[in-house]
Amino acid sequence: MTAILETRDLVKEFGGLVATDHVNLTIEEGELVSLIGPNGAGKSTLINLITRMLEETEGEIFFEGDPITDLEPHEVVQRGIGKSFQTASIFPELTVEENANIASFGAEHGSFRFNFLKHRSSYPAVQQRTLDTLEAVGLRSQKDTTAADLPYGDKRRLEIGIALASEPALLLMDEPTAGMSPEETQSTVELIEDLQEEMDLTILLVEHDMEIVFSVSDRIAVLNRGSIIAEGPPDEVQGDPSVQEAYLGGVEL
Repeated sequence: MTAILETRDLVKEFGGLVATDHVNLTIEEGELVSLIGPNGAGKSTLINLITRMLEETEGEIFFEGDPITDLEPHEVVQRGIGKSFQTASIFPELTVEENANIASFGAEHGSFRFNFLKHRSSYPAVQQRTLDTLEAVGLRSQKDTTAADLPYGDKRRLEIGIALASEPALLLMDEPTAGMSPEETQSTVELIEDLQEEMDLTILLVEHDMEIVFSVSDRIAVLNRGSIIAEGPPDEVQGDPSVQEAYLGGVEL
C-alpha cells in the first residue's frame, strides 16, 4: 500500500498551549482511519492543520508524497483533500443541485477561473459530476429542493456531497453523525461504508460514537493531550490500557 497522507512531527502551539505534540500519522490509500480522543485532545486542530486552515508551529505534512504545508486551503482541495464539517456547511437558499454544482465548478476550473456569464449547463462534465455525486449520497431525487427545506440528516448528506463533488482522493469527515437520530446515524454509517467500497475513497474519520468507530475503521489513532498514545486495528486499540485510562480512568471501552 502507498501512503496518501503523512504528518511528520507536527506541532501546533497556541501561546503556551501545545495542541498537537509531534504527531506522526500515516494513512494508506483505501484505508478508513478513525481519529479519536477525549475532548480537547487536539483532533480538530490536527484536521485544520491538514486542510491548511491553521499554520503549523513545527513539522511537515505530505499528500501523495508531496509537501503541502505551503499551500492555501483551496489549493489543498484542488490537490484532492475534501472535508465535511462538524456542522452542516451548505448554502441554504440554493437548491441541492446548485450546492453541489459550486463544488464541482471549483474542482473543474480551479478557484472559479471561468466565464460566469456562461450557463452552468454548458459544462457537461461538471454537470455530470454533480448528478453522480448526488446519486452517491442519495439526494439526486431532491436536486431541485431548496437546501434549507431538507431534514437535518439530508443536510448532512448534502454537506458530504459537497465535499465529494471536488472528487477528493482523501475525505476528512468531522463528526458526520453529530446531532442525528439513530435512524439517520445508521443511514450515514451505511453511506460511509458505501463511499469507501464503491468510490475507492480513503477516509479520515473523526467520530465520538465508539460503536461506529469500532465497526467501520480499518485502523484507529488515539490522540490525548496532543499526542498519539495508541494506533492500530480496532480490537487492539479497544483493549489498550492507555486508551481506557484516557477515556474512562481505566474502565474498559
